[in-house]
Amino acid sequence: MTEVSEILMSVLSTIRVPRPGDRVHKDECAFSFASPESEGGLYVCMNSFLGYGSTHVDRHHAKTGQRAYLHITRTRKTQKEEDPNAGSGDPPKKKPTRLAIGIEGGFDVDQEQYEEEVKVVLFPDRQEVTSDDLASMPDVVRERVSLSMAGLQAADSVSHALQVQQWDGEVRQESKYAAELKQLDNGVKIPPRCSYLSFSGWKCEVCDLQENIWMNLTDGKVLCGRRYFDGSGGNNHALLHYQQTGYPLAVKLGTITPDGADVYSYDEDDMVLDSKLPEHLSHFGIDMMTMEKTERTMTELEIAVNQRVGEWEVIQESGTTLRPMWGPGLTGMKNLGNSCYLNSVMQVLFTIPDFQTKYVSNIDKVFAEAPSDPTQDFKTQVAKLGYGLLSGEYSKPAPDPGDDPSASTEPRGDQVGIAPRMFKALVGRGHPEFSTNRQQDAQEFLLHFINMVERNCRSGMNPSEAFRFLVEEKIVCQQSQKAKYTQRVDYIVQLPVPMDQATNMEELQEAERRRDEAESSGAPPPAVTRAQIPFAACLAALSEPETLTDFWSSAVQAKTTATKTTRFASFPDHLVIQIKKFTFGLDWVPKKLDVSIDVPDTLDLSALRAMGQQPGEELLPEVAPPPLMTPDVEVKAPVLDDSTVSQLCEMGFPLEACRKAVYYTGNTGIDAAMNWVMGHMDDPDFSAPLVLPGSSSAPGTTPTESVPEEHLATIVSMGFSRDQATRALRATNNVLERAVDWIFSHLDDLESMDVSEGGRSEGGSEASREPPPGPRVRDGPGKYELFAFISHMGSSTMCGHYVCHIKKDHQWVIFNDQKVCASEKPPKDLGYLYFYRRVVE
Repeated sequence: MTEVSEILMSVLSTIRVPRPGDRVHKDECAFSFASPESEGGLYVCMNSFLGYGSTHVDRHHAKTGQRAYLHITRTRKTQKEEDPNAGSGDPPKKKPTRLAIGIEGGFDVDQEQYEEEVKVVLFPDRQEVTSDDLASMPDVVRERVSLSMAGLQAADSVSHALQVQQWDGEVRQESKYAAELKQLDNGVKIPPRCSYLSFSGWKCEVCDLQENIWMNLTDGKVLCGRRYFDGSGGNNHALLHYQQTGYPLAVKLGTITPDGADVYSYDEDDMVLDSKLPEHLSHFGIDMMTMEKTERTMTELEIAVNQRVGEWEVIQESGTTLRPMWGPGLTGMKNLGNSCYLNSVMQVLFTIPDFQTKYVSNIDKVFAEAPSDPTQDFKTQVAKLGYGLLSGEYSKPAPDPGDDPSASTEPRGDQVGIAPRMFKALVGRGHPEFSTNRQQDAQEFLLHFINMVERNCRSGMNPSEAFRFLVEEKIVCQQSQKAKYTQRVDYIVQLPVPMDQATNMEELQEAERRRDEAESSGAPPPAVTRAQIPFAACLAALSEPETLTDFWSSAVQAKTTATKTTRFASFPDHLVIQIKKFTFGLDWVPKKLDVSIDVPDTLDLSALRAMGQQPGEELLPEVAPPPLMTPDVEVKAPVLDDSTVSQLCEMGFPLEACRKAVYYTGNTGIDAAMNWVMGHMDDPDFSAPLVLPGSSSAPGTTPTESVPEEHLATIVSMGFSRDQATRALRATNNVLERAVDWIFSHLDDLESMDVSEGGRSEGGSEASREPPPGPRVRDGPGKYELFAFISHMGSSTMCGHYVCHIKKDHQWVIFNDQKVCASEKPPKDLGYLYFYRRVVE
């Protein structure tokens, strides 16, 4: 046998063949963003199936002793213009015709074509073994190595599976009304389209609108569709007709072809299939086989929107030529499918020294201490992302897909950038929203990530302390003039938007009048007029006293009126301000406020520092309010209005939050309960079980009730003490998932429970311990300067697009996924999240 054959024979037991369920990382290095397309390719361990770039594979070999790696290199094919007369060549790329990912006709997320080369490399000498070389080796070697190579090539990589979760936005179900749909014999016949007219010939019977026209399949009424968020679309007449008649199905005229049409079920609230559509159309004189499409289908409209994601003229400063930027700290991030919220947040966080120091400055130490599977280690993946953004290694122009790689081209705006697939999968794992490919709220993700940092930094430096501050709430009973002071930890200042303080109120009223006129006449809606709100008015709305009309005063032992003022008990090193643009209308439908706010470059909040108890000021007695009583005046479980609780639950709020809302508003109705919900949504225990005053445990739980040992073991294994785990389980009725959420929401309360090396609480009983020292917060002057902001475009947090602007060396830079450019007109008045840093005089 040759030397290579002998080596392979000696390590044959370490070479595995992938089985179903094995995680294969063959597209991305565990420690960097190297890939098979990168210089040097990717080395996949043939035992653990983890991938390593050429600069990290030696470390893995030295640490594990693994010698056999599958080396994968991919070279992008040169894409030349196809000769229409040629008989060979790749077919042209097809435009998407289906609102889907990863299936025929959908969006192709891997359109570029590559030539792939694989071979086995033996370490430490990097001896290479090709498939041809295996032919001359012993059968046992050839069979095992060939099967492993083939299995790794055929396996779907973890990153690809996460990116391309097969999704089909067009899967429609047969309507429950289709088979037995009632159709009226009212003599209605729908005329065909008029080819000599500039429109289809159909128009709404109510408003004469000629686009977005639907025909009810029960009575043949031809009416316009729904009005969109921006005022375009229809005037809701088809919907209003359904609400008046209950006739459920409608077909969009102009989408009818021999292959089908758009059919909507108002009752089922979805696009549906109608297997009897030819028969239903024929009833009204429409021959489906002769129809031609004259309007875009709903799917085509949605596809058009999805294909425009990279444009966003407003936030890309339309009308100016943006100069691409490259280098350290100027690295773009690929959009993995609605991941712009994550990209924007992480770009900003890694401009903050605390995060740079924690994860990037000592990256070699982080990687050296990484566990056997670094893809699942939070610290490793955050460090990998931070280094990728700051090093400049991936900040280089992306090659033009139509160019020869050897040809020199002018740099384009797009970068090679980094694709944070491992990071996104890790931070989103187990989360009902961040684990999906749906668009998310950047503010919610920021808090989610800070929470993960808190969990993983229970010892050592904690970079989230840069944002942490104390809020003091002072409540004054108006009857007794006695006060109550409480403090809570927060990370973001939520700034209200007082629409009644708009400086262009007359212009807004005129725009509203023009909109009403256009709606009544069927004319196109006028251009949107944006409300101009002074930043000072937003700050005043935050600091002005709030009136509490249903406050239980321990001084007078009754409900009365009180005022609540909120102030800063400490000022953080870095201040995050969220403009509360997303709110609810009178019908509780979420909406976004289209406002322009003159956010300042410098900010002085010194006047908002809390002063604490004042000389001569009396405090309210520490007496709990009485529980709700049943008619026989026995203290029992609270009597709650089930109908109000149900109404709140139907709006999507957690059950326990709904119960607390009804309880704390004294069963006074849905409006009061809803106001309570909106005022307490940000409370850390918003979803925690309702605990009655005077009780130390959740309903159904007593202080002496046992907790499941397996649940205790699970929480203790996460680094908490047994006492802490017990307290969390008792507060959540022994539900493990809720207990984990509870414990991470009460970290500051648990700091007094010292944790020993073994994970058990040291010291004496709770009563003998010193009072808790309180959360660690930094404090200093309340003067700040703006260094970054994140903007959102779209009608709600669940759709649209995010970009961020960051000030680097006195130059504003726009980060729009893979595009990184010098900003000429940073839209500071349209931001959603603003990031300030302390000015040290």
